[in-house]
Amino acid sequence: MLTFGYELQTHTLSNGMRVVVNPDHNVPMVALNIWYDVGSRDEKPGQTGWAHLFEHLMFQGSKQVASGEHLNLLQSVGGNANATTSFDRTNYFETVPVGALDLALWLEADRLATLADSLTAESVATQQEVVKEERRQRYDNVPYGDAIEHLLELTFPPGHEYSHSVIGSMADVDAANPKAAGKFFKKNYIPANAVISLVGDVDPDYAFSRVEYYFGGIESGPRRKRKHHRKLPPLQDHPYKELRASVPADCLQYVFRIPKRDTVEFDACTIGISVLADGPVSRLETLLVREKIEAAGVSGGVMDLIGGNSLALISLLAMPQVSLDSLAVQLNEQLERLADQGPTENELRRAKVRSQADWLAALATLETRADDFSEYATLFDDPDLVNTRINQIIAMTAEQVRAATAKYLLPQFSGQLRYLMDESAPTFPMGATEVPLTAMAAEVPE
Repeated sequence: MLTFGYELQTHTLSNGMRVVVNPDHNVPMVALNIWYDVGSRDEKPGQTGWAHLFEHLMFQGSKQVASGEHLNLLQSVGGNANATTSFDRTNYFETVPVGALDLALWLEADRLATLADSLTAESVATQQEVVKEERRQRYDNVPYGDAIEHLLELTFPPGHEYSHSVIGSMADVDAANPKAAGKFFKKNYIPANAVISLVGDVDPDYAFSRVEYYFGGIESGPRRKRKHHRKLPPLQDHPYKELRASVPADCLQYVFRIPKRDTVEFDACTIGISVLADGPVSRLETLLVREKIEAAGVSGGVMDLIGGNSLALISLLAMPQVSLDSLAVQLNEQLERLADQGPTENELRRAKVRSQADWLAALATLETRADDFSEYATLFDDPDLVNTRINQIIAMTAEQVRAATAKYLLPQFSGQLRYLMDESAPTFPMGATEVPLTAMAAEVPE
C-alpha cells in the first residue's frame, strides 16, 4: 500500500465556502484552484452549454476588473491561469509567485461577487461567438469530433443529466442573454458551492485569513444538495448508430454504461479496459495492430462521472479493406475471453503500475495536486482521499476485474457507433488524426 501523507488543513467560512490548504515549501509558488459544483449536468433544457459559456464569461470582466485584465494581471507578475468545464464541475486555477497570492484571491473574489451584475449584451455576445467557434474547431470540423454527442445519446435516456455534451448546442448557446445568464450565475456560483484549494509555499493560518478577508463577506445561499441518482443498469438491446462522414478511416466505437467513479466496480472496469485497449501491449493493440495489421489504431478509456453511472469506451480504426464487422467479431471475442478468464497476473500488475504512475505524476505538481484536493472535497466531501485513493486500485484482484467485465463489459451490454468513410467527400490522410479516444471530450479546456 502507498501512503502519501500530504499535510492538509481545512476550514469552512461562515458563508459555506470550503478551504483546503496543503503547505509545500519547496518552491516560492502557490497554486490556487477553485471548483464550483456546477457542470453541464446542471443545465436545463434549452440551456445546454451554459456552464461552459460561463467559464468564458468569468474572464470577461467584473466590477473592478476590465475584460481580459484577469489574465493580464496574473501574467504580469509571472503567474498563469486557466479554467475547464466538465459534466460535474467547473474549475478555475492560477499558479503565482507567493507574493502574488493576494492578487489572485482578490481577482477570484471580485468576479464571484460581482460578475452577474457586470454582464453586458456585448460581453455575452462576444463569448457566444467564441464558444461556437470552439465547437466548430473541436467537434464539428474534425474527424470523429462529434462522437461524444452520439455516444451520450446511445448511453443515456433523453433528459438524463448526462445525455448532452459539455459544449452544448449552438442554438442553446445563442439563447443566452445577460438577464438569463445572470440568473444562472447567481444560482450556481455561490460560496457554499465552492471549494478553494491552496497548495504551495503558504502557512495554513495565513492562507485561511487571506481567504476570509477576500471571500468572507460574499453572501451565499445554501449549498446545493444533490439528489440521489439511481444507478442505471448496463445497456440493453444494443443501441446502434452509423454515420457516413469525412474521416480518414472507418471507425468502430463501443460504449458501456458502468458504475459511478471511484467505486470498486468502476475501478475493476477501468483495469479491464486498460488490459483490453490501453497502451501498446494491450490485447487489442497486440492482436489487431501489431500481429494481424487489421487496425490502424486502438484506444480505450473511461469517462469518470459521479451521478450514478460512468462510461467505458473502446475505439478501433480499421485498416483499408478491413470491415468493421470483422473488427467487431474480434473485439467481442476479447471481451468474452476477459469475462471468462480475467486478466493474467502480468496484465493486472501492468495496469496497476500505469495507474500508480499516473497518480504519482499528478501529485508531483502543485497545480494538479490542488485540483485533486478540490475535486475530492467537492465530489466526496473528503480531500484527504487524495492520500489514500490509489490503494483501492492497488488492492484490486483479477477476480474482481473478471467479474466486473462479465457484469458490465460483455458485447451484449455495449452501444455501438460506426463511422464509415464518405467516398464522395474530401477527407484526411490517415496520419491527420489520432485514434478517437472519446473520453477526452468529457472536459472542455481553454
